[in-house]
Amino acid sequence: MIRVVPAAEPPTFDARVRQPGLRAIAERVGEPATKKRPGPKRVPVATRREDLKPEHFHPYWQEMSEDLLSAYGRICAYACLYIERLTGAATVDHWAPKSTTWNRVYEWDNYRLACAILNARKSDYEDVLDPFVVVDGLFALDLVSLKAVSGPAAGEQTQAVKETIRRLHLDSSDYAEALGDYLEAYRSNHISLAYVEKRAPFLARELRRQGQLRAGDV
Repeated sequence: MIRVVPAAEPPTFDARVRQPGLRAIAERVGEPATKKRPGPKRVPVATRREDLKPEHFHPYWQEMSEDLLSAYGRICAYACLYIERLTGAATVDHWAPKSTTWNRVYEWDNYRLACAILNARKSDYEDVLDPFVVVDGLFALDLVSLKAVSGPAAGEQTQAVKETIRRLHLDSSDYAEALGDYLEAYRSNHISLAYVEKRAPFLARELRRQGQLRAGDV
């Protein structure tokens, strides 16, 4: 995992997601609708916002899937791998879970672009470090096994790094195989360093940090 620089909120986000989402929450706790909308009236399911369940939130965040893909170059925030257009499954992960933080459900800065597998692994667990705040060097790659390990900057966060790796399976064979495809192609001169940086930026950074770039690459 490497740090992901948060993208600016899209100009249309408030109208497309935040405002309709907050109105939907109000309806779900029995407050009168403040603006007419198409479709049937939402049935109240709780008296307090804190008691709403994840399934009670209308998925307006799905409106932002393409915006997230564009903003983050189609890179999964957790796997640091490119999400393919046809076969990849891009999802909107709520960093603060819907199950515990109702007031963050419809906030742009709570969304992380994630492939479906890594989103499912993170789920509602809160033992995964936030890619928006991690510093480079917390995580490293063993370039032999291609499994994530604690990096040189981990220090007091070593245990948190290890828990993140365990939760997301960044030390698994499937993760290593995904990185291995890029590494083999790079070492065989079939792809450029720029391509690796675009498709597997964590791997590219580790190749550079560990002095494993091809001759002529910088």
